Amino acid sequence: MSASTSATLRHDWSLAEVKALFVQPFNDLLFQAQTVHRAHFDANRVQVSTLLSIKTGACPEDCKYCPQSGHYNTGLEKEKLMEVQKVLEEAARAKAIGSTRFCMGAAWKHPSAKDMPYVLEMVKGVKAMGLETCMTLGRLDQDQTEALAQAGLDYYNHNLDTSPEFYGSIITTRTYSERLQTLAYVRESGMKICSGGILGMGESLDDRANLLIQLANLPEHPESVPINMLVKVAGTPLENAEDIDPFDFIRMLAVARILMPQSHVRLSAGREAMNEQMQALAFFAGANSIFYGEKLLTTANPQADKDMQLFGRLGILPEAREEHADEVHQAAIEQALVEQKSSEMFYNAAV
Repeated sequence: MSASTSATLRHDWSLAEVKALFVQPFNDLLFQAQTVHRAHFDANRVQVSTLLSIKTGACPEDCKYCPQSGHYNTGLEKEKLMEVQKVLEEAARAKAIGSTRFCMGAAWKHPSAKDMPYVLEMVKGVKAMGLETCMTLGRLDQDQTEALAQAGLDYYNHNLDTSPEFYGSIITTRTYSERLQTLAYVRESGMKICSGGILGMGESLDDRANLLIQLANLPEHPESVPINMLVKVAGTPLENAEDIDPFDFIRMLAVARILMPQSHVRLSAGREAMNEQMQALAFFAGANSIFYGEKLLTTANPQADKDMQLFGRLGILPEAREEHADEVHQAAIEQALVEQKSSEMFYNAAV
């Protein structure tokens, strides 16, 4: 089956249509995905983000894949909410190695009223550096969403993880409808959506197709769609899950590209286990965003210099964003750090 490669965006995909994309010959699927990709993006540019865990471990959710869940003993050292200045220092380092977006993740079911002021200061400080801002903080209510938008948050990450049908086998402490409600609040606030899922948790082809259908049939497609390969962590219920076939993972990227032609499709968690050839196929399939740096929240990620070496061999350049002059950025960074030092925004999050 062939899907349109025109600029028309669809929000009415059926399961039969999407499964037909998945099962067509591999070369045909990749050719179709690459054709769609080139109609909307520079095929040799990849958006680069850095992800920082601003609060690690002791999460009350029971997501079976997650080493940060307080339900499992994974040996992960629990950490309190980072001080604002330390977050800004990490953001400055991310900018220095070429990232254009700084993503901050906290292991929460939802942000507390006590923590929100510090989170908002992080957004403002990172924004002042000329970086795009992204956060993942769990479920949001409408007031929290509006506050983040007013602070200047560009993207909110809230993954659906898998299909509605398989979701209950992976998570029981938060409903699928709650996830969709958070995405609706984010969209209503004017922020951009980052939402995707995880492969390798024991899901079926129908589950993979239905995950993409949930995303592609939203009133507006997510601007960023992270596709994660399960990182199996000892102590989690999925530590012995069967490895996903690499070609099946590439197929997921390609179908995501076809269904959401104007979205950035992010090659996300699991890259540490992918060789260069698999990553090159991923970019050909339409992936055009990566996380950059040594760690992705709590799991390993290819080091930045290795990524740049691979980009060089493939002729890929980091995607740029419109920025001010370097001296303006430096002044903004210094001013933000001075303001945070002199403010009341530094505290012990455990108090």
